[in-house]
Amino acid sequence: MRIAQAQGRNASVVKYDILTALGVHACGDNRRLERLTLRFITLIVARYNWQNGELSIGQQEIARMWGIDPRSVKREMAKLRDMGWIKIKRPAARGRVSVYTLDIDAITDTTRPSWARVGPDFEHRMGGEKTEPVKPDANVISFPAPEEGNGLWSKMQSALFRQDAALYNAWFAGLICETHAEAILWLRAPSRFHASYVLGNHLTALTALARSMDRTITRVEIIAP
Repeated sequence: MRIAQAQGRNASVVKYDILTALGVHACGDNRRLERLTLRFITLIVARYNWQNGELSIGQQEIARMWGIDPRSVKREMAKLRDMGWIKIKRPAARGRVSVYTLDIDAITDTTRPSWARVGPDFEHRMGGEKTEPVKPDANVISFPAPEEGNGLWSKMQSALFRQDAALYNAWFAGLICETHAEAILWLRAPSRFHASYVLGNHLTALTALARSMDRTITRVEIIAP
């Protein structure tokens, strides 16, 4: 597996690839897996130290973040350990919380069957397949830029891509503008999981960007199939 730690020049792409692999794996008919994976991704985004490979957080804080009681947190974390997605790096001792680390190889093995749903480029990156070296002066980008258009969402897509192409590819490229009416921008996500993640992590930024481009916008709504 090509991923050891998300560091250096391609760190952001590595991080988003891992999150994408988890997300697409959860997008299915298994509601329990979908909810557990959403909680896991939220935990990673909020508290995982990619440089040190450590997740240091107490059950009370996780309970607040997930909106459940500490006893349920204990059960959910046990499920993640049983699945092999996390391992205890240092057990709790003398008032200190346990320190966990992600088991990237286990996550890779579990999510591998779902990679094809993202695309062949994603499969190649996750599988660590070598590609031909790119000449220094070649005009190549990692992800395809969105098509230019005059609509509000089209303009927002271009801005989001310029800000962070990897983040755009992971969470915004799949959103489709349903309508822009009555001061509301309605965006459709490809799945309930996708919609929940965008609502929980990117809605504020999307709304701010929309209002910066159209002052009549009051809110952005994310809907799912």
